[in-house]
Amino acid sequence: METITTSAPPKKRLDQVRDKIRFKHYSLSTEDTYVSWIKQFILFNGKRHPTEMGAAEVERFLTYLATERHVSSSTQNQALSAILFLYRDVLAVQLPWLDGFERSKKPRRLPVVLTTAEVQQLLKHAESAPPPIGLLIRLLYGTGMRLMEAVRLRVKDVELSRKEIVVRDGKGGKDRVTMLPESLLEPMRTQLALRKSWHDEDLRLGKVDVWLPDALAVKYPNAAREWGWQYVFAAANYSVDLRSKVERRHHVDEKQVQRYVKKAAAAAGIVKPTSPHTLRHSFATHILQAGYDIRTVQELLGHSDVSTTVTIQREVKTPSPDGAGG
Repeated sequence: METITTSAPPKKRLDQVRDKIRFKHYSLSTEDTYVSWIKQFILFNGKRHPTEMGAAEVERFLTYLATERHVSSSTQNQALSAILFLYRDVLAVQLPWLDGFERSKKPRRLPVVLTTAEVQQLLKHAESAPPPIGLLIRLLYGTGMRLMEAVRLRVKDVELSRKEIVVRDGKGGKDRVTMLPESLLEPMRTQLALRKSWHDEDLRLGKVDVWLPDALAVKYPNAAREWGWQYVFAAANYSVDLRSKVERRHHVDEKQVQRYVKKAAAAAGIVKPTSPHTLRHSFATHILQAGYDIRTVQELLGHSDVSTTVTIQREVKTPSPDGAGG
């Protein structure tokens, strides 16, 4: 009897993009963003196959984004990054025009910085946020961490005895150490005690596994259940992981933090545009005012280039009368 073999149908283009992004361990938000831009690029060009297009089609799409949709230069560059990923990483096409394609220049603006009095008022109003959001907001200012670095913080990286936090896999894939203010030691102990009770309950229910990057999950197969690898700021409820379909605790929703920072700023009467990142800039400015040297501040913030820290230093003109900290 003749054996009939059938091969699986080729995957759709966007599914190939998702597979490649997951292979490279990019975040879910990056996956959604890249897939969205690539889809828009293909639809804009009449659903033509990407290999049939070139620099003219890319330039026309980016021009449309700028002139008709009025997107910012950073958004336009995000779209270009997605298109470059499609060609280089998914299609494995090295086209000469990709290397010479000029990115839109982001306008240079000084960061928004709050005064120490404004920060203290904001933190006071943030106390009304549901736990642990209020503590997270205080942590952003007291440590200078980025929002996602804070919500993804693991138990093992909180060093209460040394008053330090180890930031793992920060921007650019680097680790660094930042300070943990004295004023946050007891709130962090309380948060860890609550988190430990949840972990014990999760063990009992068999829902204790926490998300780990694929490489770590393979290297340390039991780590996902261990206390040290758990998120410090875990969500109160379980949710289904969109990729693995496993039900477990995720970290708190970063959008909650963004929302409550804006609410606290409004309640404090702050008219400056204020976001979680504003607290990072304010932290850097205030410790510079307190006498820290710029190289130390660069290390605490995890800036690759000191010029980024210098941009913040330009805001520092006179010492603050009430100092810095959380």
